[in-house]
Amino acid sequence: MVSYIYIYTPIQSHNQLILNDSVVKLRSLCSNTKEAIGYYDYCILKYSNQTILQQTGFRFYVSLANTQNSSDITRFNDALRPLLAGLRRKAADGGSLLKFASGNVSGPDFSNIYALVQCTPDLSDVDCDSCLEDSINRIPQFMNGRVGGRILKPMCNFRYENYRFFNGSALVIPSPLPPPVSQPSPSSPLPGNNNDTTRVVIIIVTIVVVTAVIIIALLCIFMRLRRRKKPTPQPLPNESIQSESIDIGTAESLQFPFGTIKEATHDFSEENKLGRGGFGAVYKGTLRDGQDIAVKRLARDSGQGDVEFKNEVLLVAKLQHRNLVRLLGFSIEGSERLLIYEFLPNASLDQFIFDPTKRKLLDWDRRYNIIKGIAKGLLYLHEDSRLKIFHRDMKASNVLLDSEMNPKIADFGMARLFKPEETQGDTSRIVGTYGYMAPEYAMHGQFSVKSDVFSFGVLVLELVSGQKNQCFQSGECTEDLLSFAWKSWKNGTTSDMIDPILKTGTGSLRDIIRSIHIGLLCVQENVSNRPTMASVILMLNSFSITLPMPAAPAFFMHSNIDPEMPPLREYSSSTESSGLEKSNISKSRSRSSQLSVNDVSISDFVPR
Repeated sequence: MVSYIYIYTPIQSHNQLILNDSVVKLRSLCSNTKEAIGYYDYCILKYSNQTILQQTGFRFYVSLANTQNSSDITRFNDALRPLLAGLRRKAADGGSLLKFASGNVSGPDFSNIYALVQCTPDLSDVDCDSCLEDSINRIPQFMNGRVGGRILKPMCNFRYENYRFFNGSALVIPSPLPPPVSQPSPSSPLPGNNNDTTRVVIIIVTIVVVTAVIIIALLCIFMRLRRRKKPTPQPLPNESIQSESIDIGTAESLQFPFGTIKEATHDFSEENKLGRGGFGAVYKGTLRDGQDIAVKRLARDSGQGDVEFKNEVLLVAKLQHRNLVRLLGFSIEGSERLLIYEFLPNASLDQFIFDPTKRKLLDWDRRYNIIKGIAKGLLYLHEDSRLKIFHRDMKASNVLLDSEMNPKIADFGMARLFKPEETQGDTSRIVGTYGYMAPEYAMHGQFSVKSDVFSFGVLVLELVSGQKNQCFQSGECTEDLLSFAWKSWKNGTTSDMIDPILKTGTGSLRDIIRSIHIGLLCVQENVSNRPTMASVILMLNSFSITLPMPAAPAFFMHSNIDPEMPPLREYSSSTESSGLEKSNISKSRSRSSQLSVNDVSISDFVPR
């Protein structure tokens, strides 16, 4: 019997390995058979007792399919069909020794499809093309939609996968055979062009990285130059903000874009202006989410404005209490300094208590609640917060009212921060407002929690009387409020200073007079005689406590002072002033007053 053995491989070095392996496998798998076909990754082995070459009558085939389905079967098949058709034509035209082709094409979802087809070289071009076409046409029957599959026939076979299953570098045909032909693909390198493709990829990556580095560097330079252009706040001549505030950190997370606030206030229009203070105007604004805000726009030409700005951001941002105005944030752009607060619809206390019409809305219960609310806010500043703060500018215009007439202390631009163990301080720059300033502070620059207590006492007397502290009108007599209150107390005619509106209301006359009593205790000339805010709250809440008799208050203003006199600006102890100004602040209106003459000269008074 004659036996024919046929081995086809494009890699001649594999021949001996294939023969050695096939001897073992043929004996174990195909014993006592006259014909057999073995398929290896890189070759086909056949033997038969009949002539093998150019035999096309074999109808045997094996089909294998990948278990994974494509995410888009239609698009996958539309890409696979032309790839296999092109490779089929390449393989059929490969000549008498090479009928092999491989290549790839882009598939759906950014994937690639890799394929390989081959025929035995003894087949004619027509027979190779026909064999492969018959095999490829069986894809819908055996592997439709699968991401990989193969059909093996004795004379030809094909395979496709969604990964590179053939080694391009190994498919090298020795001379005189030409190199393997592959289907070009826009998304994957050809087997013979790996080096060129690698160089192209390296060049592209290098260009992208260098461009990104240049852009980042330019952005960094731009941001640094922009920060340098921003003007730095003008420091105080003798005292920096760091000495005003012990290390309490920053509040950068509260910063608003200037454009957002400009839009919310309609470019700071006059229609949105709520009022104007010593350091600038206050505007109402509405953010895009519908939240109403109050915006304090510090005057651009005010050197004092930077001090107030820093104080309020550094201090108020750390404070949380129902009787303190809540700071929502701030904004800086160029010379612009904005402070953004919660909006309180009823404005400030002075717009109610000193207005003949609005004052009628404040019955005794509401006024008493306002007194207690202010006291609680001051106690929080002095003792209950983790920061110890002296406000230094307590007055009716710095107490704001919410929709339910609850008071909230505002304007911390002049506040001072202290360590917990410190009880008082000294300064060469006096800041505050006439009529509310304690004498030891106005004359000697000494301030403590008792300075705020003095201002609170003046506020209490204003709330009870409904009149400003600088000018109490009683018949034809006009004098300052503290002087009139003390004389009324000594003469037993305290009810003369009570607001007539309260006398006709439902408030208890005893409670009102008790509040006058507490107010006089707060404005005593001797600092040590004044109660703390903790004691004041206890007096306000407990009517069973017996109050001590008050001593004479500090009378240090003449009765002819203009009731609209602006607050004091900061001054230096080395600046000279006129004798009239010195006498106005140092002389006493009462013989019982023991104030000493202030020998320190002061500067001119100007509006803040």
